[in-house]
Amino acid sequence: MSTAISFRNVTKVTTHILQEMKLKGEKIAMLTAYDYSFAKILDSTGIDVILVGDSASNVMAGHSSTLPITLNEMIYHGVSVVRAVKRALVVVDLPFGTYQGNSKEALNSAIRIMKEAGADAVKLEGGKEIIESVDRILSAGIPVMGHLGLTPQSIHKFGTYVVRATSEEEASKLLDDAHLLEKSGCFAIVLEKIPAMLGAKVTQAVRIPIIGIGAGKDVDGQVLVLHDMLGITMDFSPRFLRRYANLSEEVRGAVNTYIQDVKTLDFPNEKEQY
Repeated sequence: MSTAISFRNVTKVTTHILQEMKLKGEKIAMLTAYDYSFAKILDSTGIDVILVGDSASNVMAGHSSTLPITLNEMIYHGVSVVRAVKRALVVVDLPFGTYQGNSKEALNSAIRIMKEAGADAVKLEGGKEIIESVDRILSAGIPVMGHLGLTPQSIHKFGTYVVRATSEEEASKLLDDAHLLEKSGCFAIVLEKIPAMLGAKVTQAVRIPIIGIGAGKDVDGQVLVLHDMLGITMDFSPRFLRRYANLSEEVRGAVNTYIQDVKTLDFPNEKEQY
């Protein structure tokens, strides 16, 4: 039996399983989900990790950034996903303002997500700047996934979504932050929109899994926003995004056919009524 098949047969993905996958060279597949129906479909495929991302602020609520979404809203999305999932590891983002600069608030926020949403872990953006919050959350036994590189919650600080860590200074800080998060006890780190060579370097430098989104192919796994990769949202086309479907067109086509059938009395037919 191959390694890949043995991991696909795991009944519940844990942080330990992800570590084993890195050690044995099996790539980790991760996608976002925000509701019960999609989460149930994803879990049935054998996806390794489901991220209840604060990207819900964009794709579910229509905001232009991730900043407006609240902790209560993240818990709502988390609950919806967790109800559907049996196998995947479910990670929930701590939203902006719930952990930066106040480690006690960070712990309270993480506890609420774990208790009320039933998540398996939380994710925080940043390195040295938020390490006190990471340490406090970990001290309570809550698994933490880090997030470095492009950190969307800091959009007003950087002012743009361009590739991060292209300078030697920023690349060096990112590597230092990765070591710091590993040392603190984070079980994995997401690297977003950084040069592929740096993604490979960080992956080789730390023992914990590195999951990329626009960080090249030499990381331990990949993550995409579900609505982007399915072609539901079409106004976002970064280089790292591959669309595996065009659901927006399929849905429009189905709805237009439905409208036509209703207008022409084709729906419902004799077999579709009582």
